[in-house]
Amino acid sequence: MGDYEKMSETSKTVKSDIEIAQSAVLKPISKIADQLGLDESSWEPYGRYKAKVSVNILSKMNGKADGKVILVTSINPTPAGEGKSTVTVGLGQALNKIGKRTVIALREPSLGPTMGMKGGAAGGGYAQVVPMEDINLHFTGDFHAITTAHNALSAFLDNHIHQGNALNIDARRIVWKRVLDLNDRALRHVIVGLGGRTNSVPREDGFDITVASEIMAILCLSEDIEDLKKRLSRMLIAYTYEGAPVFVRDLKVEGALTLLLKDAIHPNLVQTLENTPAFVHGGPFANIAHGCNSVLATKIGAKLGDYLITEAGFGADLGAEKFLDITTRAGHIDPSAVVIVATIRALKMHGGLTKDELKHEDLDALARGMENLACHIDTIKSFGLPYVVAINHFIFDTDREVAYVTDWCAANGHPVALSKVWEQGGEGGKELAQLVVETIEKEENHFKPLYELNDSVEDKIKAVVTKVYGGKDVDYSPKARKQLKSIKQNGWDQFPICIAKTQYSLSDNPKLLGRPKDFTIHVRELKASVGAGFIVVMTGNVLTMPGLPKQPAALNMDIDKDGNVVGLF
Repeated sequence: MGDYEKMSETSKTVKSDIEIAQSAVLKPISKIADQLGLDESSWEPYGRYKAKVSVNILSKMNGKADGKVILVTSINPTPAGEGKSTVTVGLGQALNKIGKRTVIALREPSLGPTMGMKGGAAGGGYAQVVPMEDINLHFTGDFHAITTAHNALSAFLDNHIHQGNALNIDARRIVWKRVLDLNDRALRHVIVGLGGRTNSVPREDGFDITVASEIMAILCLSEDIEDLKKRLSRMLIAYTYEGAPVFVRDLKVEGALTLLLKDAIHPNLVQTLENTPAFVHGGPFANIAHGCNSVLATKIGAKLGDYLITEAGFGADLGAEKFLDITTRAGHIDPSAVVIVATIRALKMHGGLTKDELKHEDLDALARGMENLACHIDTIKSFGLPYVVAINHFIFDTDREVAYVTDWCAANGHPVALSKVWEQGGEGGKELAQLVVETIEKEENHFKPLYELNDSVEDKIKAVVTKVYGGKDVDYSPKARKQLKSIKQNGWDQFPICIAKTQYSLSDNPKLLGRPKDFTIHVRELKASVGAGFIVVMTGNVLTMPGLPKQPAALNMDIDKDGNVVGLF
């Protein structure tokens, strides 16, 4: 579903996202590669409109200056929609319209939300990456490769135990789950190995969604194939009966896992509706993982364009914080500015309105909801980065509501522009594009991550909770305390942290909208993702295997006799 949701409520002539995408005139992918100056040895076609770009071109462009990296983030999401991907795509198109050579980098959509509730991640309206049907479904097979590699490791691990367990692995302390790229709550907790001695050793297991796999994170943080292999070899999978950690390298299967990912590591090249080049690669969720597209896509795109527009998942409390504290470190990326997307609809929901009340003007609710935007602005300012607020315009926004937000921004010294890219494509984003360029040119950039790597794990968590979420304290379950001790003993406390938290609230309670204060974040569990190079901090009730809603989006999807996809947003 696109940013304007059901615009057919007011007009039967408005096309759906998929209708707009299917009527677009796409350039052959060879033409998009030509626009970027790629020679034929640097890319491989995956059909007419998709390609894989070789990671090896980075070494060929070592002496070339990087373009300016612009991160797009947003306020906390609501059912009203924010349109972060749409603004990302539209801003890239708009920058090209004002004469700036621009490349876009996005995450690949997961089939979980595509078939479930959230929808895809290809933008919307006239600011989409295409072919959207392919991108939102199987695309180039990257997620299948990650799923296969992850579950292959599970098979190797269970087989090792079945075949004599030379490593003395304690089956009760295996920390490596299986994965599937669909929402399936029935698989959260399972028993494997039932049916007798020939079916391996019975033990408790479970499934995460593929985007939560450490292999997904590793693919997105690796700088080349050798780095990929080294990171895979370092993955923690279990402990022995004596309590010693067991890694992939102990099973000697890192080579096989890398082989399964040999194509997936190369970024995917597609285009927007206006033929702006776009890399779509990797897809970790920001509420349960680090939420950013691949380092390789961002770095290659920054070499090929004067501007690289990328996004991070969910609000600035999740995706942006992780991009700035994790991804920039892993990829040695220097961001130039941040665009913070807000919608009047979502701000009114943060101000206390229900979704059914959003069509009506309510300046009081809007005023209350501005506190959520203010918090995310403060977060970006704490990193020392220039920023711009983008108001993603919806058809039910009134002139007085738009004026209220722009006046509030002006009164508080926040650069702001109205974005109408859903309706008008790049043309509707030219004001925003010009403001972004001007802001980068005139504002000082003092970017610095929020914490130092040699800070304690507790201090890193406290820094994010107090400086980003606005909370006052952190408490730890007995299990988390025990895991903290193990992390320190094994020397993993020098990693950055990746907090898994609800996306709907600044707190770990999804019902606390707006800008809650004086709350405590509850840490229930910690996991060392040694290969990825961060510590996952599980808070509240956030799940790594979502469930389907009562009416999944899949119920509206179909394909006709001619092979045309229908009902996909």
